[in-house]
Amino acid sequence: MTAETQLPQATGSCCSPSGSCHDSAGAEAAAQGGVTTVYQVTGMTCGHCEGAVSEEISGIKGVTSVKAVSSTGQVTVVSESPLDEEAVRAAVDEAGYELAGRAA
Repeated sequence: MTAETQLPQATGSCCSPSGSCHDSAGAEAAAQGGVTTVYQVTGMTCGHCEGAVSEEISGIKGVTSVKAVSSTGQVTVVSESPLDEEAVRAAVDEAGYELAGRAA
């Protein structure tokens, strides 16, 4: 077997074939219950951006999963209880991006 047949092809990301660093995290946490909120973040362009935003938001107390998608700018956050939007804004800012607000 060659490495080609053993490894999935990445699609523009260093993280996973789908371009996300956290493909199943959102689905797993949603199955466990919690509050799901979708935010709109500007400036994300790649898997690295997704990872940076996800890492910072994951540091907020009560967050159980984060899935950022650079192609849509949407970040889905599952938490134990509703989050303070200013805490999310500060985390996104720390990652180097801008929180536009909740996604419509």
